[in-house]
Amino acid sequence: MRENLMLPVGIESFEEIRKNKFYYIDKTKLIGQLLQGWGKVNLFTRPRRFGKTLNMSMLKSFFEIGTD
Repeated sequence: MRENLMLPVGIESFEEIRKNKFYYIDKTKLIGQLLQGWGKVNLFTRPRRFGKTLNMSMLKSFFEIGTD
């Protein structure tokens, strides 16, 4: 039987989402876009309550050496 995963409502830490096995899909393709168009400075603009903190946490986890 399939395990039902919970949605990470109100959680801003990507590490916490991964460790607690929450359901998460990044449909922004943010990491791919960063790797293709790498620049010295990148500006991340999004409206209020649209996951800027979670995106930055996800990028930190992806690019930081020594994390899972």
